[in-house]
Amino acid sequence: MYIYNVTINIEDTLVSEWLIWIENHILDVLNTGKFTSAKFTEVLVDEEMGGKTFSIQYTANSRQDLDDYYNEDAEKLQVESLKKYGDKMLAFRTELKVIKEFYPTTANN
Repeated sequence: MYIYNVTINIEDTLVSEWLIWIENHILDVLNTGKFTSAKFTEVLVDEEMGGKTFSIQYTANSRQDLDDYYNEDAEKLQVESLKKYGDKMLAFRTELKVIKEFYPTTANN
């Protein structure tokens, strides 16, 4: 399993508008068929540069799904966000490969 993480800082004055826009954008990314789910989170740090920071973690079943997204969909979707928010938004992307997931065990009494 792979996680495609997008971390975004958006100017304070645009946060309310952007929150509405990003939900639709996340659905557009999911509707490419390359990802099985997405988690949308706020990064809880005070940024020196200001603004609010958020993270979206898209889950892909395979490296091929992630590569297909890059080759078939990523540029179009990234250009849409640049056209709308330009220099009011800063984004960087990270790929993660899940090695193993752990869950709490139930204590036996």
